[in-house]
Amino acid sequence: MLLFRNDYTTDFIPTPEERQAMMQKWINWVNTLAAQGNLVDQGNRLDNDGKVVKPGNLITDGPYTESKESIGGYTVIQSGSLNEAAAIVKDCPILMIGGNVEIRRVIDMNS
Repeated sequence: MLLFRNDYTTDFIPTPEERQAMMQKWINWVNTLAAQGNLVDQGNRLDNDGKVVKPGNLITDGPYTESKESIGGYTVIQSGSLNEAAAIVKDCPILMIGGNVEIRRVIDMNS
């Protein structure tokens, strides 16, 4: 699973043209993953607003209000190893705007 992280506390607001250009880069990147046979689930973008539930039924605004970096979306790919997955994401559009990609194995709970 690829988790896309970015700093959502910046004051940068893209113009409609910049937003469209970035969206096209994402579309192209996901299409490349699919064409190479690596795409399992293109995933979704996540809203910035949310809640975090902690032990003791403590509910705070979230996610991770104490951190400036937040997960903005996810995609599921298939690869032979974490190193192969890292090579696959080297052209991810979020890297062009200072974000990062966290790569995690998905563990089948039924196995």
